[in-house]
Amino acid sequence: MVGNLAVEAISLVKRFGDTVAVDNVSFSVPEGSVMGLLGPNGAGKTTTVRMLTTLSVPTSGTGKVAGHDVVKEPELVRRSMGLTGQAATVDELLTGRENIRLIGRLYGLPLAYLRRAADDLLEQFSLTEAADRIAKTYSGGMRRRLDLAVSLVAAPPVLFLDEPTTGLDPRSRVELWAILQELVRNGTTLLLTTQYLDEADTLADQIVVVDAGRVIASGTPTQLKDESGAARVVLTVSDDADLPRAAELLRRCADEVHVDSASRRLSAPASGLTEMTTIAQVFAESGIAVDDLGLQRPSLDDVFLHLTGHRAESDDGAPAGERGVEEALR
Repeated sequence: MVGNLAVEAISLVKRFGDTVAVDNVSFSVPEGSVMGLLGPNGAGKTTTVRMLTTLSVPTSGTGKVAGHDVVKEPELVRRSMGLTGQAATVDELLTGRENIRLIGRLYGLPLAYLRRAADDLLEQFSLTEAADRIAKTYSGGMRRRLDLAVSLVAAPPVLFLDEPTTGLDPRSRVELWAILQELVRNGTTLLLTTQYLDEADTLADQIVVVDAGRVIASGTPTQLKDESGAARVVLTVSDDADLPRAAELLRRCADEVHVDSASRRLSAPASGLTEMTTIAQVFAESGIAVDDLGLQRPSLDDVFLHLTGHRAESDDGAPAGERGVEEALR
């Protein structure tokens, strides 16, 4: 694969009538990494994924998956990737094992291989005990795990995840994160859209932020946070009476000190751990009792507000007909 890129979006454009859903979107995802595609509701995230997975034909531009062009080589692209959509699409009347074998047969995989692969995937996703129960009896988290297992039956090098943990409880989300991190350690490349900023922060090596169909920012989670605003040192004094003196000391170390008398908390911009350490030393020598002192970096939520003026929301509102295509091909 040229340049060790697993996924490339190359000037992708998608129009629905007079509406431009995706407007000249370009990015690349190196092999064995995770890219998070983030943006507010209506940004074009899901439509971009549909084009890259051959579920929707670009109006212009193209993309590559595992080196194959999504417009010129759609069959090769489909053989090189797996896709998990926003809702689990397993057959509820089949057992977990039967679901995996069914999709494997559609890929044309030999039955002997599928027997082994089904057992391995069921174990990997902690579904062995439920392997021969019909999926209708599975919990939401179990269905998502089965859906992911099904998408991996052909061992694709690239996996697209469109809001993979939507609707899961916190424990199930964390369990699925651990599975995804293990897949990446074993060489799988992931591209995910998500409405959960902590999910992107935990999983993604790189983040691309889209709004109104356009890429408006990209970088590592740390880079985007730093660009959205400076980190702040935050400290809480133990005694109300020490608050004025604490504020005076902090102003000697930093500008724009904010004082919250109700919580006995003070904060000020800080460039990093070195500055925070200096402030900690000043207060240690001052005799002022401090309950808490730490460095607070901007969150990805701050990034969204800074870049788009919106908070992250689910789905991008692509036309229903586009969603139907995805469901028909799964």
